[in-house]
Amino acid sequence: MNKVITTKIPSQSLLKARVKADDFADCYLVESEISVRRAAEIIIDFPLWARGLMRLRNVLTSPFGLSAGDTPAVEKLGIFPIEAENANEIIAGFNDKHLNFRISVLSLEGKIFLSTWVHPHNWGGRMYLKTILPFHILISKNALIRVSAVK
Repeated sequence: MNKVITTKIPSQSLLKARVKADDFADCYLVESEISVRRAAEIIIDFPLWARGLMRLRNVLTSPFGLSAGDTPAVEKLGIFPIEAENANEIIAGFNDKHLNFRISVLSLEGKIFLSTWVHPHNWGGRMYLKTILPFHILISKNALIRVSAVK
């Protein structure tokens, strides 16, 4: 199993152009030769503990009218509508009233990169991001550990 490394969003990523000064962005990588589609499918196949956190999030945020992952889309990656896909990258996510959110799964030079971009719209979006950030990091790193375990 490969180590998960914290890095910057690669310049080759379509997500890179979205990141502005007040936005949140992070990126992790792991060595892997699997396809970007297979990596993305593994990443969004959350373990039970992460699914439980998502259910809790949905219960706690439903009074505020936040999306519960039921955004309509022609093609989805798990609960996330796919915005763009090519041979090396998949970008998925959605816009909500408190923030815009996208993830990128990029395959580049024998590595899989998992990047996240968040653009908070208001105070509520910034507070939401601060609250979920430790869980986001845990889920992201766990996802890439699972990717690295596939040969």
